[in-house]
Amino acid sequence: MVDELLRVEDLKVYFPIYRSLVERILGRPYKVVRAVDGVSLKLGRREVLALVGESGSGKTTLGRAILGLVKPTSGRIVFDGLDVTKARGGELRRIRRRMSIVFQDPYKSLDPLMPVGEQVAEPLLVHGVAGKEEARRRAFEMLERVGLTPAREFYWRKPYQLSGGQRQRVAVARALISEPDLIVADEPVSMIDVSLRASILELLASARREMDSSIILITHDIATARLVADRVAVMYLGKIVEEGPVDEVIESPRHPYTAALLTAAPSISKRRPPRFPVKGEIGDPASPPTGCRFHPRCPLATRECSIREPGYSEVGGRRYACIHPLEPGSLWRGVEVK
Repeated sequence: MVDELLRVEDLKVYFPIYRSLVERILGRPYKVVRAVDGVSLKLGRREVLALVGESGSGKTTLGRAILGLVKPTSGRIVFDGLDVTKARGGELRRIRRRMSIVFQDPYKSLDPLMPVGEQVAEPLLVHGVAGKEEARRRAFEMLERVGLTPAREFYWRKPYQLSGGQRQRVAVARALISEPDLIVADEPVSMIDVSLRASILELLASARREMDSSIILITHDIATARLVADRVAVMYLGKIVEEGPVDEVIESPRHPYTAALLTAAPSISKRRPPRFPVKGEIGDPASPPTGCRFHPRCPLATRECSIREPGYSEVGGRRYACIHPLEPGSLWRGVEVK
C-alpha cells in the first residue's frame, strides 16, 4: 500500500463573475466559473502525478488550491494528515513550508529588480529556516546544483540578464531549496527550448530521488507526462475524466478525451491509437454542458451522454467517467482500439 501524502476530496473552486449595474438592479443571480468542480485524488510519498488537459480544464487552479494559494469553495485538502482547508495562522505557515511551486512563466514569477540568488534564498528567510548567511550559502549550492555556474556570478544577476532556460532553472532552484515534501510544477517546460526540457525535468526528478519529494506535474503534453510521471489524471472542464498508471492510460485509454489527447500528441506509443476527430473548443466553465461535459465534442456521444452525468468506473487501479468507454479490442469506425 502506497504511503499517502495528499488527499483531495470533492474539491470545488468557483469564481464569481462580475455583474453589471443593470444586472444588480434587476436582481439577476451571480454566475460562477466552475474552475474545479468536484475533484478527488490521492498522491503518495515520492510519487509523481501528472495533471493533463487542455488550457481551461482547471489544472492550474487545482494546483494552486492544493497549495492554499486559492481558497476552495468546498471540499477538503488533507496534507500529511492535516486539513489544509481549515488550517489558519501558524499551522498554515508550517504546512506551506513543506510545499513549493514552479510557476509556468519564469518571466513573471521572478522579481525583475532583485538578484536571482536572493530570490532563491528568500524561501529560507521567509519561513525562518536559516539566517541570512546560511541562506546565501545554500543558495550558492542550489544554483550550482541546477547548472548555473559559477554560482557567485549568477547569484547577483537580475532576471533580464538571463535566458529563458536560465530563468526557469532559477525558478526550480527556488522551489527546491527548502527541500519540500510536495512540489507543484505548473507547465515547467512549456516556455523552454526543446533542447533544455529534458534537463529541467531531470532537476525535478532529482528532487524525488534525493529529497523524497512528491510532485504534481501540470502539463498539456501527455508525452511529457509519460517521461516522468507514475500516474496521470486527465482533466476536462473542471473534472477528472480518467486516472491511472501512466503507461496503462497511454497504451489503452478508456475515455475518448484521453484518446483525443494522445492522437494530438507526437507518437509516443508503439501502437498508434485511432484518430478521434474531436471538434470545436473546450466548453465554457461558466456554463458547462449538461450530462457528460465532453459530449458536445465527442464522436461517440449519444443522447444519453447529453442527459446523464457519468459516474466513475474503477478497474484495477484505474478509474474513468464515461457512459461509452473504449474497451480493448473494440472497434471504432473500423479501427481496432489496441
